[in-house]
Amino acid sequence: MQDLTQLLRETAEDLLKRKAVGVVIGYGHTGSRGDMTAVFARTPQQVSQLALDGECYRNLAVYLNKPEVRKLGRCAIVVKGCDRRAINVLIRENQIAREDLHIIGITCEGVGDPKMQKCRFCTVHNPPDCDTVLGDPVDIEPEEGEFAAVEAFETKDIDARWNFWKEKLKDCIRCYACRQVCPLCYCKQCVVEKNIPQWVETSSHLRGNVMWNVMRAFHLTGRCIGCGECERVCPVGIPLGLLNQKLIQQVKDKFEFTSGMSADEKGPFSTFDLGLDTDDGIL
Repeated sequence: MQDLTQLLRETAEDLLKRKAVGVVIGYGHTGSRGDMTAVFARTPQQVSQLALDGECYRNLAVYLNKPEVRKLGRCAIVVKGCDRRAINVLIRENQIAREDLHIIGITCEGVGDPKMQKCRFCTVHNPPDCDTVLGDPVDIEPEEGEFAAVEAFETKDIDARWNFWKEKLKDCIRCYACRQVCPLCYCKQCVVEKNIPQWVETSSHLRGNVMWNVMRAFHLTGRCIGCGECERVCPVGIPLGLLNQKLIQQVKDKFEFTSGMSADEKGPFSTFDLGLDTDDGIL
């Protein structure tokens, strides 16, 4: 991806020199281990830190709602198609304004080696509604069987399913990495941090762990865009994607809705409608 990296650096340098943005959020090999991390380029000289390759896993939209990022001014952000969907949800939920962003879309054939599972079913390899798009158009049809893992799991009897989740969730250490990496977990104070009253037990034991993980999955229902970051960063390997995919499947089946495809969409659990557009005017 050397050519794309150079194009990205040139684009970022131009935006910063023209003062069209105050910061460019992108990817770069700046971590102590040389892995791909987030880069915040604020001067033309810093754009040399930007890079693109098959390890651009992170959903950088998680930074857009941070006060310390907002104060840097108008923001340019590098996004894959799945990340672009998260931005749509943030705009829909009035967390950010489209005019405050310069979106640099990167066409993407998938990340990881082998490719991450989410990439096999992706329908937005070419990120839509971007101010700048880098890369040649990608023509890849999504595979069938997006919810195959959910359907296979549900062939097990209820006791087997419960035993599976007990075994997985007992290992949760309540580090909240899943929450911190999620662009749609933006509450100023999470319910798990409230103790008057205490809704969720904070100790790392099965009862509190089940409550936390199930509650978070429900809070994302109709909102989650399936970027898979929560599962990727979980230090104990909890298959959080399986929970999220089940709820994504339910929303798709019952409401014919896929989150993040447009900033103008009306989410099934965040839209109030009196039903006055029906024939009889009755909800």
